[in-house]
Amino acid sequence: MLYKLLTELADSFSVLNVFRYITFRTFISFFTAFFVCWAWGPMFIRRLVRKQVGQSIRDDGPESHKKKQGTPTMGGGLILGGLLVPALLWIDLSNAMVWGVLGVTIGFGAVGYWDDSLKVSKKNTKGVPGKIRLTAEFLISSVTILLLIFNNVISTDVAVPFLKDFSVELGWFYVVFASLVIVGCANAVNLTDGLDGLAIVPVIICSGTFMLFSYVAGHIGIAEYLAIPYVPGAGELTPLSASVVAAGLGFLWYNSYPAQVFMGDIGSLALGGFLGVMAVMTQNELLLVILGGVFVVEALSVITQVVSFKLTGKRVFRMAPIHHHFELKGMVETKIIVRFWILSILLAVLSLATLKLR
Repeated sequence: MLYKLLTELADSFSVLNVFRYITFRTFISFFTAFFVCWAWGPMFIRRLVRKQVGQSIRDDGPESHKKKQGTPTMGGGLILGGLLVPALLWIDLSNAMVWGVLGVTIGFGAVGYWDDSLKVSKKNTKGVPGKIRLTAEFLISSVTILLLIFNNVISTDVAVPFLKDFSVELGWFYVVFASLVIVGCANAVNLTDGLDGLAIVPVIICSGTFMLFSYVAGHIGIAEYLAIPYVPGAGELTPLSASVVAAGLGFLWYNSYPAQVFMGDIGSLALGGFLGVMAVMTQNELLLVILGGVFVVEALSVITQVVSFKLTGKRVFRMAPIHHHFELKGMVETKIIVRFWILSILLAVLSLATLKLR
């Protein structure tokens, strides 16, 4: 909203021309989002404590997690606030892609809030039944993708990493495919959110990578030079991604070990949905498997554990998701967290390498 006013005034006041540049708005969105989270954090956490919005710990979890019982949860609301403030101030809200990303992110955050609220009220780890939650997530994703395709905002082509000028046209089946990408990513991030700071840093790294992808995809000259699909309007997602990076850093200020607050499902589902829809918008759906490799491994560990136990009665891991397996093998929590961060950075660099390896 403020962006539109400033650009209109730029004709009269040349100094305001800087707000027409995506790069400048990316920097200002970044610092706005961080300041909102950092400054609002203490008051937000105190409010959660007063309302007794505490985390419930699973009974079969690692013994070391018992001390985390009662730590304020639903801190993802802080991240969403840090995202929405710069979106309202510095981002072009006439861009349909921006609304698509915000719609999925806020929609998944609402589902997460519903889930967290039930867990807090019932004082256990059971929230919204899985089938109902997945149905809501698929509904949000499919409606958003349908609207974007119908209005010719996004393509139904799927680009293949490492291959130049090669894509697969899915037609209307793309709605199902894109919805699976978004919902799968959201739930993979949700499963990863089990240790202090474990999920938020890979989210920050992935969001930072999508910040670069959206900028180059939305710039016709750079896109042609790198032989990647040009996506009109994708550049406006750059300051939005920067806001998520900065909001994540502001949240990490309070979520780093030992955590003062957990993001809860409101945060993990919203951020996972954000990464999934960013992959769709920038035509990097398949590349998300590499970029979000940490989330993929966490999700696969749970799937493997469940399938193995149902078929053979035996468990592959001591506990799933896999970060709990390493905990029960005696690895210190902070070492697990930092090593997962390192893996996320390596995967992000590999993903960025695909820009030239075509």
